[in-house]
Amino acid sequence: MKKTLIVALSALFATGAMAAEQQPPHWNYQGQEGPEHWAQLDPGYETCAIGHAQSPIDIRSAKHATLPKITFHYDTSPAEVVNNGHTVQVNLANAGGIEIEGKPYHLVQFHFHTPSEEHIAGQAFPMVAHFVHQAADGQLAVVAVLFKEGQTNQALAKVFDAMPDKPGEKTALAGTFAPQTILPAQQGYYAFAGSLTTPPCSEHVQWRVLKHPVELSHAQLAHFQHLYAMNARPIQPLYGREVLESAD
Repeated sequence: MKKTLIVALSALFATGAMAAEQQPPHWNYQGQEGPEHWAQLDPGYETCAIGHAQSPIDIRSAKHATLPKITFHYDTSPAEVVNNGHTVQVNLANAGGIEIEGKPYHLVQFHFHTPSEEHIAGQAFPMVAHFVHQAADGQLAVVAVLFKEGQTNQALAKVFDAMPDKPGEKTALAGTFAPQTILPAQQGYYAFAGSLTTPPCSEHVQWRVLKHPVELSHAQLAHFQHLYAMNARPIQPLYGREVLESAD
């Protein structure tokens, strides 16, 4: 599992600056390099096809449970906005983290998908942000924040203003960034075991999808979709996995 997570992190955090011989096989969201072909692009991607705990999922008929709150310990941090060829990603140098059931995870980065990869009762949202955390033992935990169209999201304004147009480009944000400002006021969530939603689709990832969406404007959504019109993996089978729902 440790080796798998190292491979997963290398793919997840890559920004296009690696040497050509270190680059993983190219993948995409459509055509011959799209999700249905990921497992054929490289032997290391086989989990994308054979895994039984894959993400994203359609969240429906979740079981209500007495679950602890996610403890957020986010701090303001220097931030770098990167166009990595698949999405816009915000790398954070020292942004604190979360605790899930008493286990600490450090916040490494967050990135965006449109439409939302996670569905709620069959419905997608216009966008989702995935906050990627790593524990000391290498385990990953992702907190998903859903977005609906509405008012301008002031917390994300300087991120969206700094989004590089071309893959491989990066921009350092002026000052610091406060990731906690993106979170909804109510932080009830759905919990399940899943995977990375991009190759190599590594499993053993703890997922927490916040139930209450936050707003962003149509203009902000259009700005991102000008770069990436669609970058969402299709819904994956549950294979008997249990999805739990916390209180609000």
